[in-house]
Amino acid sequence: MITYRPLCESEINRTLFCDFIRRQVVTKCWRKENGQWLIKDAPFIDDWTEEDYLFLIDCLKETIASGGLVQGAFADQKLKGFVAVLPELFGGENQYLDLAAIHVSQDMRNSGIGKALFLTAKQWAKEKGAKKLYISAHSAVESQAFYKKMGCVEAKFYHQKHVEAEPFDCQLEVVL
Repeated sequence: MITYRPLCESEINRTLFCDFIRRQVVTKCWRKENGQWLIKDAPFIDDWTEEDYLFLIDCLKETIASGGLVQGAFADQKLKGFVAVLPELFGGENQYLDLAAIHVSQDMRNSGIGKALFLTAKQWAKEKGAKKLYISAHSAVESQAFYKKMGCVEAKFYHQKHVEAEPFDCQLEVVL
């Protein structure tokens, strides 16, 4: 049984992630070339280093401290998924909130955790007055299939901070 709950700043530490498996074996990714989206061979293994976990922990704590959402999914009291939404409205007529992170442990993918976390993020963003959720999303074919299933489309407005930080990410949005 999966349980979902907001995370507290004080519980976000390296131990929380001891049973979380970030690993993703990627073979194909979406790439935009000459205005067209194409699937390209781009094999690599995406995994987090210890430094990546420490950076993530700082980011999640900051999200909570600033009034954002950090929600966890637990199986047998072990973190198996999480989502984070930043609290600041941006873009155009302040219509977006930023889905800063959504991840499901490799051993629990395709179990409904991602969908549940995504729906929680959408509901929270709507309650905060956003019209859309903005996602700078991993370009792996599997990741993009998830976002498409959730109703995401290419963003009308590109958040330059995200484009510069992750130039191969797909910039997406979903109406709330």
